[in-house]
Amino acid sequence: MASELPTGHVSDLDWLLSGLVQRVPYTRSAVLLSADGLVRSLHGLAPDSADHLAALASGLHSLGRSAGVRFGGGGEVRQVVVELDSTLLFVSSAGSGTCLAVLADSEADAAVLGYEMAMLVKSVRPYLATPLRQGVGSAPGGPGAAPGLPRR
Repeated sequence: MASELPTGHVSDLDWLLSGLVQRVPYTRSAVLLSADGLVRSLHGLAPDSADHLAALASGLHSLGRSAGVRFGGGGEVRQVVVELDSTLLFVSSAGSGTCLAVLADSEADAAVLGYEMAMLVKSVRPYLATPLRQGVGSAPGGPGAAPGLPRR
């Protein structure tokens, strides 16, 4: 999955992720991603690893939404946490169409990290929203219509 960030590009939101990683001990990296898994901003990961994490986090968030619909009365996903032997992965909603994924060492205080993620999202939520993308071939004539050609 290709990142939306051009090579060498620094997103306007990278400083937010950098601040989060620096504030919470044992936190390694953070990725802001669209709900469909494209990197919007990153800190502490190579672009290929960020793309992989974004795809994975998008899938986890989607599974959480499905669980909310089926078992949670339609409630929204607040956070998905994966605890591995040496790593914690947090994925949280970060605005309309956007998620925040954070990797930390297992020594990190999960409560503090979860709180800091929530405060970051709450303070800048309007700036984190990802607009819906138009489908390929979308045109005023309807789904898949070619621009300038009449519908039959």
